[in-house]
Amino acid sequence: MHPITCANEEDGLDHHQEPSKSCNLCPRLFDFRQINQTNHTDWFNAPVPSFGADDPQLLIIGLAPGLKGANRTGRPFTGDFAGILLYQTLIKYGFAQGVFDERIDDGLKLVNCKITNAVRCVPPENKPTPVEIKTCQQFLKNTLSAQKKLKVIVTLGKIAHDSLLDALGFKKSLYPFGHESIHHLKTTMLNDIVLISSYHCSKYNTSTKRLTEEMFHKVFEKASFFLK
Repeated sequence: MHPITCANEEDGLDHHQEPSKSCNLCPRLFDFRQINQTNHTDWFNAPVPSFGADDPQLLIIGLAPGLKGANRTGRPFTGDFAGILLYQTLIKYGFAQGVFDERIDDGLKLVNCKITNAVRCVPPENKPTPVEIKTCQQFLKNTLSAQKKLKVIVTLGKIAHDSLLDALGFKKSLYPFGHESIHHLKTTMLNDIVLISSYHCSKYNTSTKRLTEEMFHKVFEKASFFLK
């Protein structure tokens, strides 16, 4: 068994703490990271922290780091196909500035926006287990509670959608997932929030046309509208 490590031991526990690089609350994910660390010593291979503005009005929640994307680079949606559509869309609608070049030193900055994942570690075959999703919700709660100006949340995919509702204590059957669906959430943790759901911008979804660029743009058109 692995000794349980999670919080940043150098800084101590903090209400807004990201998981430490040595977090092993999910043994399967920890072991998978160790295997990748052995095979790819120059990869990030750790829980991927949130990226973006310190106190934004828009939060985007994805599923989990991609093996050769965020798990390699250390920045959400950076280094894999899904990030191309996401960051180009954020630039188009003014939520990002600069040039996205699929590397963390490209100089890209998010504007009034933050990106995080429901599960912070790369799962084998991109499929986290229900227990792993539940375990990682503590970090999603930490991220949520730190955003005092938050107005809009965009969830990418059903797992992110459901994990958010679980983290906030909402009954999922009352707020069903659907592309471009909009739900108004009255929370005690946060301000009243507009939840906008989207299909995940994965290569599979875009290549099969389940999600088109136009469909994805409409999600962020709606986000922009609610932030006026």
